[in-house]
Amino acid sequence: MFRILYILLWLVLPAASNAAADVSGTVRVIDGDTLDVGGQRVRLHGIDAPEVSQTCSHPQRGDWPCGAFVRDELRDRYDGQTATCEAMDTDRYGRIVGKCFIGGRDINEVIVSEGYAEAYRRYSMDYDLAEKAAQVRGVGLWSSEMQTPAEYRAAQRQASEDVVSPNANCVIKGNISGNGRIYHMPHNEHYSRTRINVSRGERWFCTEAEARAAGWRAARN
Repeated sequence: MFRILYILLWLVLPAASNAAADVSGTVRVIDGDTLDVGGQRVRLHGIDAPEVSQTCSHPQRGDWPCGAFVRDELRDRYDGQTATCEAMDTDRYGRIVGKCFIGGRDINEVIVSEGYAEAYRRYSMDYDLAEKAAQVRGVGLWSSEMQTPAEYRAAQRQASEDVVSPNANCVIKGNISGNGRIYHMPHNEHYSRTRINVSRGERWFCTEAEARAAGWRAARN
């Protein structure tokens, strides 16, 4: 009997220790879907707000900085308040993913219902109806045309991925992967399909000596 209980505890405890812990504390708004709560970074579950650099297009007023607008509106509303966040997961950046409450209200839902963010249906349908109601009312972002945040991020990534060097004399590709920092010469097997994403720290080199000095090693084939 005790052996069975021991085995059950052994199976359960690792899962419990890996689970993200709930957090509470003073709020500092990072952007439309990310908060600092008591010193812990929290990605709001089930919502996706425009990136800070993103713009929207209003039918009368033209382009406007909707991403920065959302961030500033939420800062005015929530900075300095006390929130409690129910942790649901941890994302690949090490942030807690959760639902946050201020004064008993689910602020994830408030943000979506007032048109400051979309329901992030890829991960949750919790705020689907809140978004649809905001669209019908034409509030916040729904007063304008907007590229979805996910589409905007994909376009930004694509724009930062160079297949052709901006300098015709610097054609060595400094790639970063799970195998480390590897540079590819034009004669290497994987040269043509290797993309350079400068936002990830990848870069072009003019000489092999330059690549090696920067910490890259040569591809094997």
